[in-house]
Amino acid sequence: MRSESPEERRNRNWAEILQELRVAQTGIQLLTAFLLALPFQNRFGILTASQEWLYLAVVSLSIVATGLLVTPVSLHRAMFRRREKETLVLVANRLAQVGLAVFAVAVAGVAVLIFDVTKGPTVGVVAGVSTLLLLGTLWAAVPAAIRSTQTSAD
Repeated sequence: MRSESPEERRNRNWAEILQELRVAQTGIQLLTAFLLALPFQNRFGILTASQEWLYLAVVSLSIVATGLLVTPVSLHRAMFRRREKETLVLVANRLAQVGLAVFAVAVAGVAVLIFDVTKGPTVGVVAGVSTLLLLGTLWAAVPAAIRSTQTSAD
């Protein structure tokens, strides 16, 4: 059990969220950069119309995830020294959760696109569903299982 004041807890929670966002932001920024470079590659011209729409959907998801995962920084700037850290922590937490979910869908979409282009649509769908299941398990189910184990042990 920590012996910290409410203000110390809010500061610690905010610092922890920022650390987590740094990791997530790096991943989404790399994905977005990769996606933005694709149209300038020679093979991009061989995409079917449906693959181009899938590409645009994945780019859109990546942009939305970037926005969601960077917004807490902007909120912090807007709310700086207004004694609203509890609200900031709650909103940043929700934005991070939604941002990670959108990021997972974007990564799964990239898997669909890459496998579709290289091996066909069926393999693409299998790769995308597998990716989404993997990330859903690692990012949601495992933490939920750990939380429920810790709660029942308390």
